[in-house]
Amino acid sequence: MGAKRKLWKYVGVIGLSIGILAGCGDSEASSSAKNEITFWNPFTGPDGKNMQAMVNEYNKTNPEYKIKNVSLKEGDMYTKIPTIVNSKKNIPDLTIVHAERIKQFKDNDMLTSYNELLTDFPEINGDNYVAEAWKIGELDSERYSIPLDIHTFGLYYNKDLVDKYLPTALDDNIVTFDEIKQVGEKAQKDKIRTLGVTWLKPNFLSLYAQNGGELTEDGIQPTLVNQAAKDTFNLWRDYVKAGYTTKDGEDPTQMFLTGKVVFLPEGIWMQNQIKESKVNWGLTNAPQLSDDLSKAVNWSSSHQFVMLKDDSRSDEKEKGVVEFLDWVRDNSMEWAKSGQNPATLSLLENEEYKAMPQSFFLATPEQQATLKIFDYKYNGYVSELLDSKAGDVVFSKAETDKALEDMEKEISAKVAKDNTNK
Repeated sequence: MGAKRKLWKYVGVIGLSIGILAGCGDSEASSSAKNEITFWNPFTGPDGKNMQAMVNEYNKTNPEYKIKNVSLKEGDMYTKIPTIVNSKKNIPDLTIVHAERIKQFKDNDMLTSYNELLTDFPEINGDNYVAEAWKIGELDSERYSIPLDIHTFGLYYNKDLVDKYLPTALDDNIVTFDEIKQVGEKAQKDKIRTLGVTWLKPNFLSLYAQNGGELTEDGIQPTLVNQAAKDTFNLWRDYVKAGYTTKDGEDPTQMFLTGKVVFLPEGIWMQNQIKESKVNWGLTNAPQLSDDLSKAVNWSSSHQFVMLKDDSRSDEKEKGVVEFLDWVRDNSMEWAKSGQNPATLSLLENEEYKAMPQSFFLATPEQQATLKIFDYKYNGYVSELLDSKAGDVVFSKAETDKALEDMEKEISAKVAKDNTNK
């Protein structure tokens, strides 16, 4: 992802409010030159170097329109976007946004459709991309985004500790909560934490979907006060109380890196940090209720290429944008090296990629089907509240029922305000 932060500082995909925000007057936001495509993205961490390397490689092909790579802090970028679109000045030609933002950006008339442009690029189609990453950009029969990747929250495990406590746990590449419990009953005697309490938003959403929960029934109003949400929070609370998990205030990632945690739910983007440790580790599906792969859910998101609406952008420049995206489709290996899973299926023929741990999530159609992007239009409001309140629920500082009622009420109020302002 763009900027890597530790657990509670992790910003992720939050804050979908797109009102008129702070302006931008810096030089990096200036409009692109005649034969240059200005490309905004939130890759300010180590992955920014991978994206710059891709851009450099493309520019060496001597395209008619070269790419000017501009990496911005994620929060700053999302603040600038509505301002510049409304001002109709200094709009970048190409922008990376998270998949969860697309519905709201589209509904606020901030995106340009790719439909006409793609008639000249027949290989940019759903058959050549991971389905879950592709479908998010199709709204009202219009294509508003092209996926770069699909990044997933999985489960890192300490192979040596699994062999010690439950050697059969990974036989099916699924670790169930029942298996975590079995390990927990043995491991706590050795003062080993079984399950790290990491970023709770994807942990909650993955299990919530397994429990049959949906974030909305009508596409607008949130649905969090239900048995599925209660069961999800209460399972985590029970595991904390039983002593199977890391405790409040402990650093689960650091403990995993020093061999004191058996299972660490984390994003595929964390593997570059984990592989630098001395831990004998593996990567598999997020914790599941069932060992049936057809019922598995792995929370995912996706970086998507969009063209922000700009009436002054020429047809030729827009074609230049899609030429770059067509090139990326067959030249994403550098992005895979950042720890990500590019959304293009062509990489599945690449032996170097197939040897990477994260490729596991795309290895088969059945495994790809476990990936779930939560595309509720107001997902950002859900994210904000899970990030701020889920920890208190899991560590029994707040009651489950009251927390869910408060969250749903607060999200509903924000949704109502958004729709009143239109």
